Amino acid sequence: MNETTLLPAVIIGADKPEYSVIWLHGLGADGHDFEPIAADLDFPNKSKTRFIFPHAPSQAVTVNAGHVMPAWYDIFAISEDAQEDDTGIRKTEKKITALLEHEMASGVPANKIVLAGFSQGGAMALHTALRFPHTLAGILALSTYLPLSSSLASERSTENQDTPILMNHGDYDPIVPVKLAQISKQVLFELGWSVQWQTYPMEHSVCPEQIDDISQWFARVLV
Repeated sequence: MNETTLLPAVIIGADKPEYSVIWLHGLGADGHDFEPIAADLDFPNKSKTRFIFPHAPSQAVTVNAGHVMPAWYDIFAISEDAQEDDTGIRKTEKKITALLEHEMASGVPANKIVLAGFSQGGAMALHTALRFPHTLAGILALSTYLPLSSSLASERSTENQDTPILMNHGDYDPIVPVKLAQISKQVLFELGWSVQWQTYPMEHSVCPEQIDDISQWFARVLV
């Protein structure tokens, strides 16, 4: 990848893939965070799949006392009525869109690409994929919520209206409350999306049972 125009990323898996998964990490992490999870996944076309784990740029994050850390956008508070960083979210949307378009230009059709993310990365996956003008294979949103939900109805992509969405969350998540995720899920339902929803007895993390379920989901969407 040309790092002057695209986000730097960890890339593992097939050199000449038939499928791609772009996986966005959470606040304060980096692209290496979900490499072990990818290694644990098991689905039929994994050997034909390239995993791309972009690194978010560092910036000050208001909710974390202004400390500088890897972040896809600023967070002012985590609640259903919190002010949102519209400018930052849309700036990152363009960068993620560029990654998707890069994969397509490399020979992987949009309908064989999954956009995935955890926490803040999952928020960006939902935001970007639902507005992306080409049909994707699926959207994987882990321990997250839907940002800028009030603008989705007017900005959504009809090409991704039927794209499979898997949302997972921890029942005891102290970082992104499960209620916030449930509100996001309801917004998607009301706008006509079908969401596969699953919670697990965990906090803000990923558990072995969940990895098995994600593997089964990949087996259905990466075909």
